[in-house]
Amino acid sequence: MVKKEASPRWDRRMQQRLARGEAAALGELYDRYASLAHGLAHRVLDDERAADAITRDVFAHVWEHPESYDPRQGSLRTWLAVLAQRFAVRRLRAQETAAFSRADGDRAEDLEQRLRSASVAARADYIVTAMPTPLRDALDLAYFQRRDYRQTAADLGVTEDEARRRLRLGLQLLSTAHDIAAPPEFGGAA
Repeated sequence: MVKKEASPRWDRRMQQRLARGEAAALGELYDRYASLAHGLAHRVLDDERAADAITRDVFAHVWEHPESYDPRQGSLRTWLAVLAQRFAVRRLRAQETAAFSRADGDRAEDLEQRLRSASVAARADYIVTAMPTPLRDALDLAYFQRRDYRQTAADLGVTEDEARRRLRLGLQLLSTAHDIAAPPEFGGAA
């Protein structure tokens, strides 16, 4: 099941603790969101070691620049997802550019296709992490636990119509993953 998203109040307190240099706050944040950052990075890079490095880079950035998080623009979870996606895409581009400069020009299309695929996958992950919890929970039940809308409604304690509505809205949001538009900007998100 998807972890419940932290409250905006928790996000602001966490940012304040990080700004004061509380190492325990970084540990709590890491425990809560490291798997999210790692999963996004791994999806983009398809490389465990590189995903580990991106995860470290994300939390190092948060530690060094807690003031760059703006709670008015989204949750701390969403900001971390954006950072992970950006850092991973940047690394993928650097790797592919280095490989491209050593190879013939035949790889330009391959590079573009890999970047496009990675961007779509990262965008889908971003959409899921940013969507409202009721939609995310409904999709989680339907997709990962293979529940139909009736079972989803029963599990969530909502009407069947509400379950269908949540699933439809969630899928409509996910269908936009192919619309390669940058996620919302966060101040200083590197």
